[in-house]
Amino acid sequence: MKWLQRRISDRKSDDDARRFSERPVLIHALDGFLGAGSAPRIAAAELSSGEGEVLYSFDADSYYDYRARRPLITFRGDHYEDYDEPALDVVLEHDLDDRPYLLLAGPEPDFQWERFISELHDVVEEFDVSLTLGLGSVPMGVPHTRPLMITSHGTRPQLVDRKNLWSAQVTIPSSAQALLEYRLGQLGHDAAGYVVHVPHYLAQIDYPTAALALLDAVSDRTDLRLDLEELRLRQGTAMAEIEQQIADQDGGELLSGLEQQYDAFTRGAAESLLASDEELPSGDELAKQFEQFLARTRKNDDN
Repeated sequence: MKWLQRRISDRKSDDDARRFSERPVLIHALDGFLGAGSAPRIAAAELSSGEGEVLYSFDADSYYDYRARRPLITFRGDHYEDYDEPALDVVLEHDLDDRPYLLLAGPEPDFQWERFISELHDVVEEFDVSLTLGLGSVPMGVPHTRPLMITSHGTRPQLVDRKNLWSAQVTIPSSAQALLEYRLGQLGHDAAGYVVHVPHYLAQIDYPTAALALLDAVSDRTDLRLDLEELRLRQGTAMAEIEQQIADQDGGELLSGLEQQYDAFTRGAAESLLASDEELPSGDELAKQFEQFLARTRKNDDN
């Protein structure tokens, strides 16, 4: 079987350089460790037209752990069809004003991170990328009724374009996205990113609000004009379902506790989002109230 991978050395760099009127941004939104609420995956779907030109294809088979996250395939009566083959492609896309940008979407590599980053570094240099911008999401004990917090980061202080609500130093499990930004910085390239903090009780379902927060941040930074009307409609529907489930589960008191924690933190009256158990109910209590909602939502997504 022939893989789709094309090496940069096989391309005509002069032709590639002329296709851009300005140095493009490369946006990567990978589905994996930094994927709470499916925010990067949803954002990538909005950034993709489905008709963009594939500029580079990674050999996804070398990077994907099939047993850890098995791709879907349909069994119809007496045969298999519609195999959801993993793919990692750098695609040339254009915004509503026909401004170009590069999009890398697909599963986060499970293996050979350094090789993956080396390949992507070749892409960055070949197409004279001005900024590599990563999108991620993590769960946090915050309520869905408050504005989502976004942590901005970059390889240089000048690339951090918004004030983060905290400045703590923490050691965390790495990701391919984090290592990519770190390595590009070592190689002298500008790289930055956004991580949106998703209510932890919604981390396992599609949460359009988080994807919108990431895409709004991208638009603010890059001036790319994106059509997000359909996603905003999905957001409204999702929020209505969440509110209805809270009402059905009598979760208002627990939600109020999370709101108090959030408000105290944003006022600077607390050192963290986690208040003591004696003062306020824990976020885990609220999460239990959503178990039926999550199960029903997953069932609906599978249909």
